Amino acid sequence: MNALTLVRKNLFRRKLRAILMIVSILIAFLIFGVLAGVYASFTAGEDRAAADRLVVVNKVNFTQPLPMAYYNRVRSVTGVRQVTHANWFGGYYQDPRNFLIVMAVEPETYTDVFSRDFDFGPEARQAFIRTRTGALVGEAMARKWGWKLGDRVPIASNIFSQRNGSHTWDFDIVGIFTGKTQQSDTNLMFFQYDYFDETRSFGKDTIGWLVLQTANPAENDRISKAIDAMFVNSTAETATDTEKAFNKAFAAQFGNIALIVVLVVGAAFVTILMIVGNTMALTVRERTREIGVLKTLGFTGGRILRLVLGESVLLSLLGGLPGLALAALATAALRPSVSNLLPGFALTVDIVAEAIVLMLALGLVTGLIPALNAMRLQIATALGRG
Repeated sequence: MNALTLVRKNLFRRKLRAILMIVSILIAFLIFGVLAGVYASFTAGEDRAAADRLVVVNKVNFTQPLPMAYYNRVRSVTGVRQVTHANWFGGYYQDPRNFLIVMAVEPETYTDVFSRDFDFGPEARQAFIRTRTGALVGEAMARKWGWKLGDRVPIASNIFSQRNGSHTWDFDIVGIFTGKTQQSDTNLMFFQYDYFDETRSFGKDTIGWLVLQTANPAENDRISKAIDAMFVNSTAETATDTEKAFNKAFAAQFGNIALIVVLVVGAAFVTILMIVGNTMALTVRERTREIGVLKTLGFTGGRILRLVLGESVLLSLLGGLPGLALAALATAALRPSVSNLLPGFALTVDIVAEAIVLMLALGLVTGLIPALNAMRLQIATALGRG
C-alpha cells in the first residue's frame, strides 16, 4: 500500500464527516471564485490604466461638467503631448434596463489617446471623424446586440434630451473596434461630441472630463499641479489625477467592492479553517493507538507528519477544485446578464492560480498542528491510551 492510498483510506474512514468537510470547502471556494471575478471586473480599469495618462475632472465631483474652453488651455500646458475630452451619455437600447456604456468624444484625439487600448482600424477611424452621426462600437457590445457595420441604431439617454424633446439619438455604426489586451473592455460605444453638443437641450459647450497624455510620466505631478492652478478660484475648479486613480474613484461609486470581497471571503475561510482544523485534530486523536502501532512498525516521525499533512491537503483539494469548477460555471452563466455592469466578469487564470495556492495553504495550515502532534507522539504514550 503506497502513501497516497493510505492517505485516501484514512480520509474516508468516516465518510459522512469527510463529505461534510469537502462540501464546506467547496462552498468556500465557490464563493471565492465568483466574488474574485466580480472584484477583478471592477478593478480592471485600474489594471489597464496608462502611466502617462492624466484625467481632469470638476473638483466638486466628476459628475459635474467642465467648460469646453478648458480644452485648449490644458493643451497649452508644457509637457502635455495630447488632450481629448469625453462626456457620459447615460445610454440604453430599446429599454431602460438595457444599460449601455456610451460616451460622446472628440473623434480624432480620443482615438489617438486610446490607440494603445483599442484597435480602431484606420478606415473606421477616418469614417468616424468624417461622419457626423457616426459611432464606433466595441466588439463585445456589437456581438451582444447583433449589430454590424452600417447599421443605424437608436440609442436613448436617461440624462439628456434633444431640443425637439426626444431622448433618442440615431447613430450609424461606422466601425467595430477590438481590444488590444485581455483587460481592454469592448462593451462600449463612442459617438461624435459635436453631434451631441449641437442637438442636446441643455449643457451646451460643456464636457464631462479631459484625458491627456504627458510626454514623460515623471512630469505627471508637476503637470497636474499646473493644470489645477490655472483654474483655482474659477466657477469650475479642477482636480487632476492619474487615470488609475480616476478609474478607482469611478468604480468606488458602486461601493467598496474590495472590502466586501475581503470580508465575505475572509469570513468563509476563517470558518472553514476552524472547522477543518478542529476536525483534523479530532481525527488524529482518534488514531492515537494506530499512530503508535505505525511507529512500532518502523514509520518515522517525518513520515507520520507527511501522511497527516497529505490528508489535510487532499481534503482541501477535493473540496476546492470542484468549488472552483462550479464558480467557473456560475460566472459563465451570469456573464450575459451582468455584462453591462461587470464587463470582463470571468474566472481568470490568475484567480484560478490564486485559488490553488489558497487550497494548498488551507490544507497545510489546518493539518500542521495535528501533524506535529502526531510526529512527536511517543510510542508508549500512544499505545497506553484507550
